[in-house]
Amino acid sequence: MAEVQRRPGGRPLPPSARGPPPPPATKPGPRSEPVDREKTCPLLLRVFTKVGGHHTDGEFAVRGKEPKDEVQIYTWMDATLRELTDLVKEVAPEARRRDAILSFAFVYPDKRGRFVVREVGRTFSYPNGRRPDSGSKALSELSFQVNPDFLYTCARQLL
Repeated sequence: MAEVQRRPGGRPLPPSARGPPPPPATKPGPRSEPVDREKTCPLLLRVFTKVGGHHTDGEFAVRGKEPKDEVQIYTWMDATLRELTDLVKEVAPEARRRDAILSFAFVYPDKRGRFVVREVGRTFSYPNGRRPDSGSKALSELSFQVNPDFLYTCARQLL
């Protein structure tokens, strides 16, 4: 245990010139195992786009009456938000803007059957080293779960 040195009179001495010890190293999050995309059947990811904000949970409440701005993507659990961003950019011109920020959220029913919209990451349309984003996160790392009863599982917002 470290001992605190004290000045005459009982007040502690200032910290050494070297400063406080560095924070403990954080472990990176669990990496998803790569999927053999030649042998593994892809899942259908329904992506709903909206400029300026996410759709509300109420817009998903009635099956068959989901928002109309849907992009269907066949992908795998190891797909990253960067891969999804690039696919969305192919079909959504607003996502190709130089200053576009794409915000991803999962939409799913909670235990009471009400829909929840939970943001899981953001990407820049054109990333660079000075603006880190969540593009390297895979669906499996973000706790994505496939639910055959509820196929509308991912929403995307353009800011």
